[in-house]
Amino acid sequence: MFARLAAVASVLALPLLAAAGHCNTGPVQCCNSVQSADSAAASSIISALGIALQDVTAQVGLGCSPISVVGVGSNSCASKPVCCENNSWGSVISIGCAPVEL
Repeated sequence: MFARLAAVASVLALPLLAAAGHCNTGPVQCCNSVQSADSAAASSIISALGIALQDVTAQVGLGCSPISVVGVGSNSCASKPVCCENNSWGSVISIGCAPVEL
């Protein structure tokens, strides 16, 4: 009986987990660290890539990768899950990040 209930609950939760993997700017990102754009680590990457930021106090994610389905398989995030406005720099840096609760 308990096994059947657990199986049903798992199946019902999958669509919710998949929906949690996106924000209005793209997929939720899992970042190794989230820092202010004017921090030493972030500003050196920003400078090396030639990125011009309007807001130097923006939060940036370093070492980010998208999370497709949270908590299923190896796609969970043990670091910092964030929604970022600009993910066009690959996994190097994501700009305009805000933390999300998973």
